[in-house]
Amino acid sequence: MSMKLLILGLLLERDMHPYEITLVMKERTMDQFIKLQMGSLYYAVDKLAEGSHIEAVEVIRSTDRPDKTIYRITDKGKELMEQLILQQIKKSDQLHHPLYMALALSRYIDQEKLERLLEERIRETEHQVNFAYQVYEEHISIVPRSALHLMYGRYEHCLTELKWLKRLHEDVVARRLSDKGSPIIP
Repeated sequence: MSMKLLILGLLLERDMHPYEITLVMKERTMDQFIKLQMGSLYYAVDKLAEGSHIEAVEVIRSTDRPDKTIYRITDKGKELMEQLILQQIKKSDQLHHPLYMALALSRYIDQEKLERLLEERIRETEHQVNFAYQVYEEHISIVPRSALHLMYGRYEHCLTELKWLKRLHEDVVARRLSDKGSPIIP
């Protein structure tokens, strides 16, 4: 997801300083969908300002801290945001899961090690499922329905991942990874 798109979308909600934008991103777990690095966020803010997509509305000066510039989205920024949203929705990227290549070859390694690692991964994924649902529930009265779809979608993806990992774990425990001719029936 585009850093510029997130910045524009959050500034559409209210005027903010870049650091405040990062806090909102983290609070809504948007940092799970994009690499959130302060340098890249400030760079994107600078580029959006240079392109007149956002503008400074206030500079808060302090003697013991750097100045804080508060930004707002412009009409030109709203047009760019719409373009970016439509481009993003249009994308249909192939899913590249980190387990796929390893899984194809996992029948050749120590199955006990694989079993233990999958058990650990299942526990982590259970935590992600619970956390994703908690984030969704906490934001029901705070964010618009479009953002709730994102949060609930994240929950459903985690839940699907958990079911898949548990099914895989069952096959590892049963030492069936080398079996042929038997379909996987959930």
